[in-house]
Amino acid sequence: MSKIHVSDVILRDAHQSLIATRMRTEDMLPICEKLDKVGYWSLEVWGGATFDACVRFLKEDPWERLRQLREALPNTRLQMLLRGQNLLGYRHYADDVVEAFVAKAAANGIDVFRVFDALNDLRNLEVAIRAVKKSGKHAQGTICYTTSPVHTAELFVKQALALRDMGADSIAIKDMAGLLTPYATYDLVKAIKGAVDLPLFIHSHATAGMADQCQLKAIEAGAEHIDTAISSFAWGTSHPATESMVAALKGTKWDTGLDLELLTEIADYFREVRKKYHQFESEFAREDISVQINQVPGGMMSNLANQLKEQNALSRIRDVFAEIPRVRKDLGYPPLVTPTSQIVGTQAVLNVLTGERYKSITNEVKRYLQGGYGQPPAEVDQKLQTRAIGKEDIIDGRPADLLKPEMDKLRKDVGELAKTEEDVLTYAMFPDLGRQFLEQREAGTLEPEQLLPEPKSGRTVEEGVATEFIIDVHGETYQVAVTGVGKQEDGKRRIYLTLDGMPEEVVFQPTNAYVSEGGDARQRASRPGHVTTTMPGNIVEVLVQVGDKVEAGRAVLITEAMKMETEIHATISGTVKEVHVAKGDRVTPGEVLIEITEG
Repeated sequence: MSKIHVSDVILRDAHQSLIATRMRTEDMLPICEKLDKVGYWSLEVWGGATFDACVRFLKEDPWERLRQLREALPNTRLQMLLRGQNLLGYRHYADDVVEAFVAKAAANGIDVFRVFDALNDLRNLEVAIRAVKKSGKHAQGTICYTTSPVHTAELFVKQALALRDMGADSIAIKDMAGLLTPYATYDLVKAIKGAVDLPLFIHSHATAGMADQCQLKAIEAGAEHIDTAISSFAWGTSHPATESMVAALKGTKWDTGLDLELLTEIADYFREVRKKYHQFESEFAREDISVQINQVPGGMMSNLANQLKEQNALSRIRDVFAEIPRVRKDLGYPPLVTPTSQIVGTQAVLNVLTGERYKSITNEVKRYLQGGYGQPPAEVDQKLQTRAIGKEDIIDGRPADLLKPEMDKLRKDVGELAKTEEDVLTYAMFPDLGRQFLEQREAGTLEPEQLLPEPKSGRTVEEGVATEFIIDVHGETYQVAVTGVGKQEDGKRRIYLTLDGMPEEVVFQPTNAYVSEGGDARQRASRPGHVTTTMPGNIVEVLVQVGDKVEAGRAVLITEAMKMETEIHATISGTVKEVHVAKGDRVTPGEVLIEITEG
């Protein structure tokens, strides 16, 4: 039988791609009864960025979300995306943490584990796949698709064979950026199916506008499974619409057997839900064929846009897009998927905004060049590697082999805040964020980020004042309509508008708030001894104190931006006179963070 099986990503990747992973559990549960009746092969409900978003923004327990979805979807396989040895965090974890996490995810409701590694270093999948098999669940070995001089169909077939030998129950081609083209898809699927007798899944984002064509060619070549998203959260940087693919295959030998009327009812529900999250919509979540050039996945695009907006540098985004392929080449052509997308993207931003390539190098780039994430697909730039890590040893083996068991230490560190083993694992994924979440839960102060009211079309700001404009910026024309003005709070005023029909929120704040006298705001950097940052972010660690002697170039602070850490260095040799920041503080470019006096 040639029936095509459908996995819908509406409860994970679809809203991760289009509204920054902000959909709340309360908006998922009411439609679960209908989702459970569709007959999907699986629903992707967990993993990826959902764990981070639940703890960071939504103030939801991600484990509780999983348990609630499991109860609400008794007849449907639940699927998650797992980053191999990275799990759901941004570093490699010891094997006992990986084993514990998989066991608890399985116990709480996950049936299918899609396991991948950002570098396609399959050594980083072995423990996770073994743990999934031990739990009695479905282990899906995953190949991250990308293009480069070293990424060939022969290489991907070799990786598929290795995943089969590891015990994978199925193979997934993960096209996170929408780089597949229809005929390349056909050839790749044909090659893998000719070598590996396992079910094959096609996961392709619609960023380049070709994902539905790719899926059809994949089906013709022998793929049995496709990933889709219900139409109200489809296309753009998301995925082909479920209803479209069901209709396209109806009456053929590949008929999915799914009910279009039921799917339409589900789409109608999510169409209304999406309006609730209008503040997270982004113009960078639409189709853009330039992804074939810069390889920037949709989620990465929106992150970069937000990062540049924070420092009034959105006009430089095309420069960043141009820099990304150059950084990727320097790093040995890694596929751009979490965490390598953040590693490459953040470094590209730094290169553009500092005006000098690799003037500032993130800690993650240093760790990458040392082999801390695994083996790059190709040779890295030797000069850059030497500049970043000096004479430190290169890690040739599996990075996790250097890690001691962590679970006992994690349990001890988090202490009584952890009521369950799941709480310990939440802390393991995000130590600072996880601890804060558990503390707030203990105190009963968990509060999700505020959702803005929907802008009301046709509302005027003030009679006699123009509210609709045509604006020209750098040769691009935009139609802007002001739909409302919020109250001034904390020196900020919110303006609600639509930009080419897309609702947006703009926050205005006087720039002189940073230099007001007699307040707590930091002064602006004005001399060599003033240590500042080139990127907005949070202070992770303060490495010096008042009175310390420092040499120029010494790391004095560690900041975090875009989930990447960067060392901030002393600009001159001298004595630390003042430290104006502490761990956890939010900082912006140009502020004086540390003062150093010569001598």
